[in-house]
Amino acid sequence: MKKCWLFPFLLTGMTMPAARAQQHPAKPTPVATEKITTSVKLNPDTSIVSNHEVTVRGQRIPYKVITGTQPVWDEDGKAIAGLFYTYYERTDVKDRASRPLVISFNGGPGTPSVWMQIAYTGPRLLNIDNEGYPVQPYGIHENNQSILDIADIIYIDPANTGFSRVLAKDISNKFFGVNADIRYLAEWINTFVSRQSRWASPKFLIGESYGTTRVSGLALELQNAQWMYLNGVILVSPTELGIERNGPVDAALRLPYFAATAWYHKVLAPEYQQKDLNAFLPEVEHFTVNELIPAISQGGFLDDQKRKEIADKMSKYAGIPAKEILQYNLDVPTNFFWKELLREQGFTVGRLDSRYRGIDKQLAGDGPDYNAELTSWLHAFTPAINIYLRDELGFKTDLKYNMFGPVHPWDRSNDHTGENLRQAMAQNPYLHVMIQSGYYDGACDYFNAKYSMWQLDPGGRLKDRLSWKGYRSGHMMYLRKGDLAQGNEDIRAFIKAAIPKEGQAAKY
Repeated sequence: MKKCWLFPFLLTGMTMPAARAQQHPAKPTPVATEKITTSVKLNPDTSIVSNHEVTVRGQRIPYKVITGTQPVWDEDGKAIAGLFYTYYERTDVKDRASRPLVISFNGGPGTPSVWMQIAYTGPRLLNIDNEGYPVQPYGIHENNQSILDIADIIYIDPANTGFSRVLAKDISNKFFGVNADIRYLAEWINTFVSRQSRWASPKFLIGESYGTTRVSGLALELQNAQWMYLNGVILVSPTELGIERNGPVDAALRLPYFAATAWYHKVLAPEYQQKDLNAFLPEVEHFTVNELIPAISQGGFLDDQKRKEIADKMSKYAGIPAKEILQYNLDVPTNFFWKELLREQGFTVGRLDSRYRGIDKQLAGDGPDYNAELTSWLHAFTPAINIYLRDELGFKTDLKYNMFGPVHPWDRSNDHTGENLRQAMAQNPYLHVMIQSGYYDGACDYFNAKYSMWQLDPGGRLKDRLSWKGYRSGHMMYLRKGDLAQGNEDIRAFIKAAIPKEGQAAKY
């Protein structure tokens, strides 16, 4: 079964010309009881507060930022890790109890919350072009699409990512695994909510990539172990969430992503290329479910003529030769597709965002030399987050900001996070779920995300609280200017819809 694990490959906006970027950000004003000093050691319990403003959708919004660390304790109350976080709180709000709190994670599982913080939902945005490619000078500017107008946001860096560090040796089993990760983060969230007096607030989790595994498990863990109930969970480019899809289903579900990518690169026949993407893909999806899965299920006993017809249809949709598809017995690996689609043009296509093109040493081969999109993203994000945290927010340390942290080996066993999320929804009538996917994401592809949504609710009794949104970009769909605006607008609408009317009881 294909696993959407992005470490070490992952990760897992709207731009402004450099001349219009904010040139003189507000200086941070330390108010913490303990000031950060330059050190390669992590103090597990610190904070720095600074005050800022941002214009969102034409409205000037004042906010404060608390950035620092909060401990993870063992059973004896000893700090065994310090997690770095950045918390944004709008300061002109009188009724904090009704103000939503969004708790944000990225994925990997070895990456920090840098990606969505400075490229999607936060009030600061890295410098990139309108399609997400790096530009110089590096840096950040206002994010006029941020959701800070309607919700406060905390971005959390799990153990050994960003500036977060494990402090004790030989305790990796407490942090580095599907279920260990969920347990300690639930405890950490409880402490944070208590420290910031946010128990009354409607609460939302948002996770990207492996972060969707994390928040799906947290939805139930917070309910069962912390007695904290959520209003919503947002899954951005979700993993498989422990939902099985072996054999013919796994092989077939890739085709709609192949078709979307081929359409983007304009390699299809005019009958498909002249259609809008959203008019073309339903045809491919119908073929996938109703013809391709049954055909692959028959294996070597599929009639030869039917096999050829299926391969020819796949070729027309995916933009690669039917001969190659037949050689793979209709089960085309994504790695081969990334190499083959533009081979004759001299390019490969990206894994996490197949709009990006790469150049290999040789045209021959079964897979790309490197991930073109990830190289591009690290080019833009790494300087931007270091500039922002160290210079603008004033977090002074000689620690390296880990874009990819040492979290392996990661225990992937007993991943039931999809079922965890279903149980949390069943137990909590307030809980809504929204999925956001990019059509050109080849790691956590959009049609597998739809399949996961279908399987989350096999009985169909929760589907009025489940929704899916598609965007014309890749894994980090918000890097495209149009999708940055639309994605945040979809989050706003989701948050508003998931908050019950005053007096509305949580009952069936």
